[in-house]
Amino acid sequence: MSATLGAMIKQLEPDWSIQIIEALDDVALESSNPWNNAGTGHSALCELNYTPERADGSIETSSAVKVNEQFQVSRQFWSFLVAEGALPEPEAFINSSPHMSFVWGEKNVEYLRKRFEALRDHPLFQGLEFSTDRERIAEWAPLLASGRPLGQPIAATRIAAGTDVDFGSLTRLLVSDLQSSGARLRLGHRVTGLKRRAGGGWTISVRPKSGAAFEIEAAFVFVGAGGGALNLLQKSGIREIEGFGGFPVSGEFLRTDDPAIVARHQAKVYGKAAVGSPPMSVPHLDTRVVDGQASLMFGPYAGFSPKFLKSGSWFDLFASIRPHNLYPMIRAGLANLSLVKYLVGQLAASKSTKFEALREFVPDADPKDWYRITAGQRVQVIKRDAKKGGVLQFGTEVVSAADGSIAGLLGASPGASTAVPIMLDVLERCFPSRMSAWQPTLRRMVPTYGTPLATDEAKAAATLGATAEALNIHA
Repeated sequence: MSATLGAMIKQLEPDWSIQIIEALDDVALESSNPWNNAGTGHSALCELNYTPERADGSIETSSAVKVNEQFQVSRQFWSFLVAEGALPEPEAFINSSPHMSFVWGEKNVEYLRKRFEALRDHPLFQGLEFSTDRERIAEWAPLLASGRPLGQPIAATRIAAGTDVDFGSLTRLLVSDLQSSGARLRLGHRVTGLKRRAGGGWTISVRPKSGAAFEIEAAFVFVGAGGGALNLLQKSGIREIEGFGGFPVSGEFLRTDDPAIVARHQAKVYGKAAVGSPPMSVPHLDTRVVDGQASLMFGPYAGFSPKFLKSGSWFDLFASIRPHNLYPMIRAGLANLSLVKYLVGQLAASKSTKFEALREFVPDADPKDWYRITAGQRVQVIKRDAKKGGVLQFGTEVVSAADGSIAGLLGASPGASTAVPIMLDVLERCFPSRMSAWQPTLRRMVPTYGTPLATDEAKAAATLGATAEALNIHA
């Protein structure tokens, strides 16, 4: 997120001074690390939680369309940066990976059929295929069909134009380009305080790993610290952070690098979460391409840690509690006992039980071929709600001061996939007086800026085609 905002500001105001303060020894070691997230180019092509079934049996598609629109904005900006030479060959951070949904059982098969019918003719979902034929599904993803009981009803959708994104590589490339233009990167430096200056702007207290603490003055601050953003925004004292809390969820995946297994699965395949499970529990079997090497990853398996960052403190959750967010946190907790039950079940699950979840996707899976990796920490947003007291939110939330001098990002998925539209939102909130002058540059960066694709089939086809060509995405 921070690297994306920096890349935008470099284009809009090349004379502005930018400093990046990173607590760890390199950028993208926390949330953006490719093994700390699924790397899915989230566009709702396969993620079933974006298309819930209504009470009348119809399919709600508005969230799917919104997320797809947002990802197309990100793709346009990345295409622009590639053309400008700010990013190298696209294969360094993005690769083609068909997106599939896969379900079993008559009820789920019928749901997937209805979802397909609801999306198939939409301009942003052109090319979506559906099949209940075992042989056809085996052609798309052999691991899903091999060893599966013959009488089991199964169904899948597939769209070839999906992507796998190495957000760690993308972040490092963006920061490197910023440095080449004069931005200063301070690694191993932790922000310990934020204080308003009398004349406007902020004084940032910084403590390096070695040496004396010091202060930096800035007219504008963006807090893109992942799970650590809540704490820093609370330290700033802005009124807008009042009522916000966070609920941390850790995770892990099963991974295999065996070339013979990897060769039999070239796709990102998302399933359906169990009834009563939260959106974060949606199981998926993913092709991952990191540093040019392909692997498979299955999960997520959720866990609990009070840390807000993998590199954080065991006291992060408790230190985030304030008088203004205590009641919203309690109310959100009481309203989400199913999440607590889910987490307890995940923590209590044995290794064999967890592996059986993989075998629902890959019946022939052998434990000796897979090993466990720890994923990143998520901090789900808890916010004050007038009717319910407090709600737990499975998404992202921009928090900005009324004067636009500071903004930060809370929350998790779809996260990095929608970094560009989210940072455009930050610019609109924090620099409203400059937006008119920035319009020409913004439209060079994102040609469809300010105009939807969902209602214009010709524009959608042209935009998807142009970015696919620029990013070398092969459908």
